[in-house]
Amino acid sequence: MKKYNVAILGATGAVGQEFLTLIEERNFPFNELRLLASKRSAGKVINFMGKDYTVEEATKDSFTNIDIALFAGGSISKEFAPYAVNAGAVVIDNSSSFRMDPEVPLVVAEVNPDAICKHKGIIANPNCSTIIMCMALKPIYDLAKIKRIVVSTYQAVSGAGKEGIDELDNQVAAHVKGEEMVANILPSASLDKHYPIAFNLIPQIDVFLDNDYTKEEMKMVLETKKIFDDQQMAITATTIRVPVYRSHSESINVELEKSLEIPQIKAALSSFPGVTVQDNPQEMLYPMPLYTSNLDDVYVGRIRKDESLANTYNMWVVGDQIRKGAALNTLQIAEVMIERGLI
Repeated sequence: MKKYNVAILGATGAVGQEFLTLIEERNFPFNELRLLASKRSAGKVINFMGKDYTVEEATKDSFTNIDIALFAGGSISKEFAPYAVNAGAVVIDNSSSFRMDPEVPLVVAEVNPDAICKHKGIIANPNCSTIIMCMALKPIYDLAKIKRIVVSTYQAVSGAGKEGIDELDNQVAAHVKGEEMVANILPSASLDKHYPIAFNLIPQIDVFLDNDYTKEEMKMVLETKKIFDDQQMAITATTIRVPVYRSHSESINVELEKSLEIPQIKAALSSFPGVTVQDNPQEMLYPMPLYTSNLDDVYVGRIRKDESLANTYNMWVVGDQIRKGAALNTLQIAEVMIERGLI
């Protein structure tokens, strides 16, 4: 099998580290591996598969002889993607920089893989919550076109990075000691005002826009329409940060153009790659973030008819946002390209 020269931009962060874990787990066919990060992280040594790699500072010349550039996300993508493409690499990017660019495919590997062939050097990885939702919706969409989606998300603090995890830890420890819980990160580190996440829910992820929806909520709306290539689909979202370390959860209400039976829906979900149905109310079996963390699949349960509206169904969906919501989907896009001879 041919092997490829791979660069990871943001190699020291959570998603970058997950790239390394998955490359080893999935036996991804790499030849050279180049680990890139900011000047602050340059010089760090990472042992991977028995070999020490020194993290290099990302520069415009970092992508020479690279076939596949995996970008872990962040504002740095906008700066370095053009350099990587000009050097001949295909960029698969986790940031929001290119998602809504009409020239850039927005891909969930199992949902719309054919979009990959339209790339012009950059392929965008969707928002983590969008990926998790689309995995659960695609098998249903193929049975009956979706008219409307109402989604509420319950997103883990790791979605805000290591700082979000540390903040939850510190606040729990302070509460146990009877001390004041100090908030510096959430709802967003870039904001002037913060709230404790321990023992709390924060109904804001990212900044508010002019329509009073958050940027995170509108990502789910706009990205889902692009992925399904269906601008007629009506979508509304509420995104909430919860005191959970890892794995995002979503309550999804979906209205279809025709009626389906629950066994039909469960069968379609069960047979869809990357989805596991975990749904037995009598045995109190349903997905939970504690038990889906560090797993690849998206888990679906609590599937039932919405008795208030015809052709409408409820489900509860949980997935690891660092794996399927970020690093795994990115690597799967690269695997599809290799399988189809697109690189």
